Amino acid sequence: MPFREQLAEQIDPASTVLLTVECQQGVVGTDSALPELAKEARSSGALHNVARLVAAAHEAGVQVLHAVAERRPDGRGANRNARLFRAAGRLPVQQHSGTTAVRIAEPIEVADEDLVVRRLHGLSPIAGTDMDALLRNLGCRTLVVTGVSANVAIPNAVFDAVNLGYTAVVPSDAIAGVPAEYTPAMIRNTLALVSTVATTDDVLGCWLGRGPTKRG
Repeated sequence: MPFREQLAEQIDPASTVLLTVECQQGVVGTDSALPELAKEARSSGALHNVARLVAAAHEAGVQVLHAVAERRPDGRGANRNARLFRAAGRLPVQQHSGTTAVRIAEPIEVADEDLVVRRLHGLSPIAGTDMDALLRNLGCRTLVVTGVSANVAIPNAVFDAVNLGYTAVVPSDAIAGVPAEYTPAMIRNTLALVSTVATTDDVLGCWLGRGPTKRG
């Protein structure tokens, strides 16, 4: 079966959810706690491609779910068991609940029907959150994973999705990590083994080539 036909079957709007991972102002915005990552997400076009995918998902009737990482100002319940968490706690910009840092960053547009899942702990946007139950209630079979970072949260999301029985699709030009050369290497050597790797244009071609599908 040609790749485009196989992809179109996998990402049928009726059974697909588009996931954006940590596409929040405090991570990929202009006032990011991680300026190197934010710069790469923007200069590579990854954030722009996430926005394109979100817009197409809204048009095609694909459910969109935004995964946001945040923490309470008092740090209760947050991890401290890895170097990454301890370093994040010392950054000048904190992902505190209720602040602009945890709002979805431009140019991504959030629609009323989008869902937002917020986590106060851990590395994964799926494990330890409400996401699996929400996906199953939505009739999801395929999860299209976008956002940041290719270093940690994206592979976590893909592995968790596959372990839970979902098909994972990764638009390779809609994720970003640092350094820039790490992302394609990680996709080629890791994510390609457990997910369908496509491009943003591949996904858009499938979604925008058909009419909206109504969910039950």
